[in-house]
Amino acid sequence: MSDGPAASTGTPDLGKSSTGIQPNVAALLSYVLGVITGIIFFVIEKENKFVKFHAMQSICFAAGLFVVSFVLAFIPVLGWIVALLLQLAALAFWVIVMIKAYQGQWYKLPVVGDIAAKQVGGI
Repeated sequence: MSDGPAASTGTPDLGKSSTGIQPNVAALLSYVLGVITGIIFFVIEKENKFVKFHAMQSICFAAGLFVVSFVLAFIPVLGWIVALLLQLAALAFWVIVMIKAYQGQWYKLPVVGDIAAKQVGGI
């Protein structure tokens, strides 16, 4: 017995996406190139809050990471070490949010997740 499309794919029903792509795939793709794909999916998605949330979180995460890394680059040695560790942590978070988006989860990163949720009208 099937409970609809969500039962066959193993992901929750996330509604329809105006992109023509499954919402979980669109959400995952919004992280691929950070700010670039985040903006693309945030602008082209008209209906689905799940996709818009992940797109906005991608924008905020990538932009915040860029700013912090830029500032740390001006601090000799210690700043460079912290920036390297930050980049490694960011890579881990990047993989996690892509997996969570593909699984259909509303996974919020600290700080930027709340900002993204407010921008799309809450989750």
